[in-house]
Amino acid sequence: MEFDKEVDARGLNCPLPVLRLKKALAGVSGGRIVRVLATDPASVKDFEAFTHQTGHELIRREELSDSTFEFFIRHK
Repeated sequence: MEFDKEVDARGLNCPLPVLRLKKALAGVSGGRIVRVLATDPASVKDFEAFTHQTGHELIRREELSDSTFEFFIRHK
């Protein structure tokens, strides 16, 4: 999937992956897609809650073979 910005939050624990995403979203305009890589298992629920509360769209979530979670989030 194509994306406009990437956030590498691997090795970071809650709440840092969400804070990095929030900063990245502030730097892109509406409709743009941010890809996030995270290793914290809590990030799955954190990103779901964040997008639900803020109105951004969680397009896709996937666990990669190296225990990295990949998220694609569209700026509202």
